[in-house]
Amino acid sequence: MTKFGDVARFVVSIIKRDYAPNYAAIPHHGRWQHFEVGGRPRIDQLMASWPSTVDNQERARRLIDLFLVSVLLDAGAGTKWQYKSKETGKIYRRSEGLAVASLEMFKAGCFSSDAREPCQVDSAGLRRLDVGVIARGLQVTESNPIDGLEGRTNLLLRLADALQHQEVFGLEARPGNMLDYLLSHPTTQASSVPIVPLPTFWNMLMDTLTPIWPANRTQIDGITIGDAWPCSVMPSHPTHPWENIVPLHKLTQWLTYSLMAPMTKLLHVHFAGADLLTGLPEYRNGGLLIDTGLLTLKPEDQKRGLAQYARNAQQTGQPSMEVVPMFTADDDVIVEWRAVTVGFLDDLLVDVNNILGLSGGNKISLAQMLEAGSWKGGREIAEVSRPNTKEPPIMILSDGTVF
Repeated sequence: MTKFGDVARFVVSIIKRDYAPNYAAIPHHGRWQHFEVGGRPRIDQLMASWPSTVDNQERARRLIDLFLVSVLLDAGAGTKWQYKSKETGKIYRRSEGLAVASLEMFKAGCFSSDAREPCQVDSAGLRRLDVGVIARGLQVTESNPIDGLEGRTNLLLRLADALQHQEVFGLEARPGNMLDYLLSHPTTQASSVPIVPLPTFWNMLMDTLTPIWPANRTQIDGITIGDAWPCSVMPSHPTHPWENIVPLHKLTQWLTYSLMAPMTKLLHVHFAGADLLTGLPEYRNGGLLIDTGLLTLKPEDQKRGLAQYARNAQQTGQPSMEVVPMFTADDDVIVEWRAVTVGFLDDLLVDVNNILGLSGGNKISLAQMLEAGSWKGGREIAEVSRPNTKEPPIMILSDGTVF
C-alpha cells in the first residue's frame, strides 16, 4: 500500500491537466463522451439532423437505442483493429472507434426494421444481423481483425430476444421504450423533474437483459447471471452455492452510467441513489493499479499467464512484441484483479478529493473520477509502458462479451 499515494497523485495530475480549476465541469463517465472523440459533437449533430417534430422524449428514446447497442459492441477491440470514419475519413481505435462505427451503422439503419426510420433499434432489425453484417459495419478484414467478432454479433442477436419483454420495451420492441416504463413506474416521483430510484433502473436492466448472456456463464438455479464469477478464495457453502461468486456486472453498470445521460440531459430525469453504482472493474482502471506498481502478480501466476499468452500468439499468428500475462475471464487471477479494482477505486476517490482540496458539495463523484482520472490514466500509462501495442498489463482472452 506504500504506492497508493503515488497512484492518487498520478490520477490527480491528469485531472488537473484537463479540468483545473473547474472540476464541476467533469462529465460523468459514460458512452456519450466516446462519441465526441476528436472534439466533434456527434450526438448533437445527430439530433440536429432530425426534424423539429421529433420531441425530446422520442429523441431520448433514439439515443437510448443507440447507446445500448453501442455499449454491447464495446468489448475490448484488440490492438490491431481500427475504424475509418465514412464521414470524416479519420481513423479511430478501441472504444472511440467502436463508438463512431456503431453511430455510423445506426444512422445507416443497420439496427432498424423500418426503412422510413433508420435511427432506431428494434428486435426485428437486430434479427437480420449476422457476423458478415457486423464485420462489414466494423470494417473487419484479415488485415484489420477485431477480438470477439462472433461474440459481439451473438450479443446483439440475443438482445433481439430480450427486447420481446413487452412491459419494458413495448410492442415495437425498442430499447428506447424503457424510458416510458421508467417514467410511469410506481416508484418514480413526479416532482418538478422526474425522480427515478436507481434500484428501479438497475433491476429493470438486470431482469430484462438476462437473455443476452452466453449460456456458459455462471448460473444459479438454471439462470445465467452474467458478469459474476466463482472465485476459490471466497467462502464456499454446500447449500448456498452463490457464496463464492463475485458479482461484478461491469457491462450492466457501464450501461447504467451511459443510459442515464440522455434521460438526464434531454428530460432532466434525476436518478436517486446513483452513488450505489461501483467503479468499473475493467482493464483500464485495473491496469492503472498494476502499471503504477500497487498490485503485482504472484510469480507462479505470472509464469502461467505468460505461457497462455505464448499459446494464444502461436494460434493467432501474433508477433510477441510486448508480452504480458494472459488469462481467461473466469480465472481466479482475473476475478480477484477486477474485485480489488472496485475496492481500490473507492479508496482512490477519497485521496483524490483530499489532494484536490475538494470537500462537501464540491467533491468530484466516483463517476467523474472514472471519466477524468482512473480510466484515462490507465490508458495513458499503458501507452507509455507498452508503446507498440498499448495493451493493458494483463490481457483477458476475449470472447467479445467481457469488458
